[in-house]
Amino acid sequence: MDAIKLFSIVLLMSMSQLVSADTLSSFSTDGCSSFPEGTIKHQSLWADCCLRHDLAYWKGGTYEERKTADDELAACVTKVGEPEIAKLMLAGVRVGGSPYFPTTFRWGYGWSYPRTYQPLSKDEKQQVREKIKLFVTMINVFSRELKKEIGE
Repeated sequence: MDAIKLFSIVLLMSMSQLVSADTLSSFSTDGCSSFPEGTIKHQSLWADCCLRHDLAYWKGGTYEERKTADDELAACVTKVGEPEIAKLMLAGVRVGGSPYFPTTFRWGYGWSYPRTYQPLSKDEKQQVREKIKLFVTMINVFSRELKKEIGE
């Protein structure tokens, strides 16, 4: 009987975590994760493709949204002239980007683990907008400071 009570308490606690609102962490990126960001000659050739992909993975969402993000990554890398690399990257993100792995590059990594495929709520979409707005502000400030440093 005690085991049933303990199991019930653990179950209720884990369910309450799923129901409670989560707070989105600030956007972060590791570029192309453990994959090169370009060729030896052009070392950041598809880095912007990975950045856009990380933005989608950070906020997460449904399975269909993940599939779209992965397909867009492959299309972007193909567009810069590397269709074979695009296929390799697509295979990698399809296998390694699952929300079920507790990695820093999983689908929905901006939210607490575990977070499975699910549409963003109205509150979560607002959090995404606020975090992106803050990130854009930071980029603008850094850009202005960099221009001062290099004398533009």
